[in-house]
Amino acid sequence: MKILIACDMEGITGVVNWDQVTPGHAEYPRFRRLMTQDVNAAIRGAVEGGATDVIISDGHWNGSNILIEELDPRARLNSGTSAPFSMMEGISEEISGVIFVGYHARQGSQNGVLDHTWSSKCVAGVWLNEILVGEFGLNGALAGYFGAPVIMVTGDQTACAQTVELLGEMVSVEVKHATGRTSAECFAPEITSRLIAEGAKRAVQNLKRHKAPDPFILDTPVLVTVDFMTSDMADRAARVPGAQRQDNRVSIEAPDMALAYTAFRALVGLAAG
Repeated sequence: MKILIACDMEGITGVVNWDQVTPGHAEYPRFRRLMTQDVNAAIRGAVEGGATDVIISDGHWNGSNILIEELDPRARLNSGTSAPFSMMEGISEEISGVIFVGYHARQGSQNGVLDHTWSSKCVAGVWLNEILVGEFGLNGALAGYFGAPVIMVTGDQTACAQTVELLGEMVSVEVKHATGRTSAECFAPEITSRLIAEGAKRAVQNLKRHKAPDPFILDTPVLVTVDFMTSDMADRAARVPGAQRQDNRVSIEAPDMALAYTAFRALVGLAAG
């Protein structure tokens, strides 16, 4: 049983502000280590639950956050920024289930630590076939295209609730309770590591027993709509061939979710300049 663990950083144990997740800041090295600890807990639990192969996708910033020298050697790490599937690099028809570690709420959420969708400086909202999604929705839909369900999520209470609401009843592990965008009641790493490991073990066991959610599969063609923060961002995004624009919203239709995912990245990449 092959499991993909897709990781972000804003939903990691203890994270409450941008300094902690931004390379170059004094706090960032500490939280790289905490991110690695959360990921290792998920690896440990997944293997105990019956996973025979574990792939990690480092999906935050430039994709080089996890400390490979401290990574559980039972897993392999996808790192770097040029990977075709970005936050979901490693996804394929061979993946049985996906675990989200360190996820955050979508842009505009109340009581969601560092809530945003892909880019906090660029994207005001994202819709797939008129369904409002966050990164959990984009990545969950890509997993569904390959036939894999998302079986677990970790993050604050809002990220967990939004993921379950969209993708189905799964194991969710709240590592902190958000009280605002840059504040939360946080649990100690000793506690969250145990909870994440126990959750991952249960999630993989549920998958083996056919008690996991169904894959999140969208009707095709897939319409991607991105609401950009400013009009000049929409100006640039609208240059993608086939894109349609209304005010600051730019839409593009793709024949399947894999192509929709790459089209979304092209829109945002151009918009960010």
